[in-house]
Amino acid sequence: MTVPHGDGSIDVSLPDCEVTVADPPGGEAVDPREAAERAVASPHGPRLRDVADADDSVALVVTDVTRATPDDVLADVLLAELAAAGVDREQVTVVVGLGLHRPMTDVELREGLGEHADLAVNHDPEAVVAVGEVDGVPVEVHETVAAADRVVSTGMVEPHQYAGFSGGAKTVAIGAGSESFIRYTHGPEMLSREGVRLGRVDDNPFREAVDRAGEAVGVDFCLNVTHGPLGILDAAAGRPRAVVRSLAASAREALSVTVEDDYDAVVAGVGAPKDANLYQATRAFTYVVLGARNPLRPGGRVVVPARLEEGAGEGTGERRFYERLSAASSAGALYESMREGYDPGAQRAFVVARALCNHDCYVTNSESPDIVEDCLLQARPNVSDAVDPDSEVLVAPRALETLLS
Repeated sequence: MTVPHGDGSIDVSLPDCEVTVADPPGGEAVDPREAAERAVASPHGPRLRDVADADDSVALVVTDVTRATPDDVLADVLLAELAAAGVDREQVTVVVGLGLHRPMTDVELREGLGEHADLAVNHDPEAVVAVGEVDGVPVEVHETVAAADRVVSTGMVEPHQYAGFSGGAKTVAIGAGSESFIRYTHGPEMLSREGVRLGRVDDNPFREAVDRAGEAVGVDFCLNVTHGPLGILDAAAGRPRAVVRSLAASAREALSVTVEDDYDAVVAGVGAPKDANLYQATRAFTYVVLGARNPLRPGGRVVVPARLEEGAGEGTGERRFYERLSAASSAGALYESMREGYDPGAQRAFVVARALCNHDCYVTNSESPDIVEDCLLQARPNVSDAVDPDSEVLVAPRALETLLS
């Protein structure tokens, strides 16, 4: 069998093990442009062309390189819809929603936005303006977003450890937001609340805080997609809350797998763009262990093949993640200390430490084995080196696109 690795795949052979493959239904791939055009023409709420005025300035917030969103296509469709309202292209600024990730390079901007790359600016979490508050916490966004007459966004609705599913207002509230709001939403108090978990949208305090922040910003219209193993599965547009719920339903139908048994090991595939660095690749580990259904026996392990050409990662959040894990003496000690608080970005170290309290994580086939070993994880050259003979193994070829139940 094969699992994703970077932009390609690797062969996995476990002849001495009993192997079960977690294959979600997958859904049927759609043409992204056609799906986006249909969604914009029939949105949840009014059409964008009926909301925007010809003299409006527009901030279009898009996802960054860590999301496999076809932003070039989505931006093209949104700009065409704005043009139908009389809004010229020069009135639009594309803000790349980085959160605390590293800035996108000029090459990445051209690859991600195509002919619209010239409109793009990378978000700077220090260049923000307050626009309201949620739970007493200031909601601050990039100054271009705060000053715009209309705020529009793209997004990828995919399983998310905290929001249940990403997308919707999150692209703006977190991607173009401030460190202080990220500190609140990603802090230990929020992440410990009932309902904050993978695959859950309703009654999820994290999702609710992000949605309310989007309303404080005034996100007028979003165009999101969802994806599965075969590609883009669906698109929806309009009001952010309705868009997320619509696409989350599509994703659940395509990505859910019922698991009856427990296993000694789970091989969790990732692939590009998420396996470029350890910060993103560890999502596979925590999605398995901290999801709705942990399929591991006590003492079981997760094996994550990941390329890791960027090491731990290059952004502020990624550096904080690495600093916390690499300085820790044990997962238990780190988890307890981080319950008292941490800087934004370090939340991934917090959830990794939580998962490591019960299960080991092996990272294989990487270009950065030393960094893996620095972070309380175990590096091995190949998947077969990380799985004991005679193990019962569950293989999730695309773990981030699989909801175990």
